[in-house]
Amino acid sequence: MDIMARPGAAKAFKHIVAAGKVLADSTLPLSTQELVKLRASQINGCGFCTDMHSKDAMHAGETWTRLNLVAAWREATVFTEAERAALELAEQGTRIADAAGGVTDEAWANAAKYYDEDQLADLVCVIAVINAFNRGNVMLQTPAGDYQPGMFG
Repeated sequence: MDIMARPGAAKAFKHIVAAGKVLADSTLPLSTQELVKLRASQINGCGFCTDMHSKDAMHAGETWTRLNLVAAWREATVFTEAERAALELAEQGTRIADAAGGVTDEAWANAAKYYDEDQLADLVCVIAVINAFNRGNVMLQTPAGDYQPGMFG
């Protein structure tokens, strides 16, 4: 299904796209945003978003080593403590159905050590937006592999 050919759905998705563009101007580091988007996409099994955000991150200067280790961030030595806190929040926020209570107070407090309230709010929004995109693309079985950085403007 080409969801963008359906008037109501196209309008809804345009608002989600717009939300993502607003967040790109956040003081939350773009590299952190891309790592969080990649991790949530991996968890959700969204091939299209995994492809997109790994390529966007590389295009923005991220290293292959760090991208390759996002799924194993707990054991990897290449992430800052702030990035680890953001990845933990992303995992817990993405897996809310898997864990009673959702995001733990400890994960929230840890993230709050590294990000101010505006950045924390933006981090929550980045996690929510990527989860919305993941779910739509997984349901639509959007194919992965052909994405090119910048192709959506």
